Amino acid sequence: MMFEESLDLASRALGGSVVAANDEFFAERDNLINPWAPSFTPRTFGAKGQVYDGWETRRRREPGHDHAVVRLGTTGTVHGVVVDTAFFTGNYPPEAAVEGCLLAGYPAPDELAAADWFPLVARSPLQGDTRNRFPVEQPRRASHVRLRIFPDGGVARLRVYGAPVADPDLLPDVFDLAAAEYGGRVLDCSDRFYGSPGNLLLPGLAATMGEGWETRRRRDGGNDWVRVRLAAPGVPSLIELDTSHFKGNAPGWAALTGPDGEQLLPRTRLQPDTRHRFRPAVAAAVEEVLLDVYPDGGMARLRVYGALTPDGLARLAKAWQGDDR
Repeated sequence: MMFEESLDLASRALGGSVVAANDEFFAERDNLINPWAPSFTPRTFGAKGQVYDGWETRRRREPGHDHAVVRLGTTGTVHGVVVDTAFFTGNYPPEAAVEGCLLAGYPAPDELAAADWFPLVARSPLQGDTRNRFPVEQPRRASHVRLRIFPDGGVARLRVYGAPVADPDLLPDVFDLAAAEYGGRVLDCSDRFYGSPGNLLLPGLAATMGEGWETRRRRDGGNDWVRVRLAAPGVPSLIELDTSHFKGNAPGWAALTGPDGEQLLPRTRLQPDTRHRFRPAVAAAVEEVLLDVYPDGGMARLRVYGALTPDGLARLAKAWQGDDR
């Protein structure tokens, strides 16, 4: 589904956190937002039974339902939700609902409990061992989401897909214009065989080669590329091309250009397993960049540090003040 091509706002890779749950007897709530796919090893038992890679509550013996509250890694407009019950077969919840709220700052669980929650996904049936997909019919901006399961059971992952909305008052004068957390996104790429190009824009350093973008080996004499829309128009002042963990499969060279052919970085030799930093060859205001790698290979991160133009700042301010309802 199309919404799954957007950013998972809840992912721990983006800074998401499970701040509360009424019960996590069999499996910890924190597993809900792990960025990797859930796994399962049969007949692996701990003190409380079979070990599950997910969140699992005890069997209810009284009326009610269970819930978990997630602080999104960045405030954003939610377009779709996946409630993944992978490997939960006889113990998944029959139904679930998802709500959102929009609160400034860093509210505590008791403040969140008293928040004005609005529906994102109405109470809906779930299937076991399934990525249950729910588009949000009326996208709303949220800082937190609450997963309700009826009445109890296990959920492997909660994915909350949407578009970040950055608070311009909290942006530094110079920041990574390409960062996903501020609204940078991949528009297109030549190949994503081994790794998603969206990984290039995630915060922090990649811990493994699997957390970057990697293409298959080219045999046609061409080169691979990825096109990125920046959070808003800005003037780059520092470019970082990070090939960390890519050793026998790093690109030999790379170049970065603007949408009108501005040569921010001419074709330049790269080294394996290295964080490269370059000053742009030209000072130009851009809203998109094209990263070419020659001929193929993998890269961990792309950073385009710079300052917003007045128009860029005005765009972010308008988005932040907008009404999503």
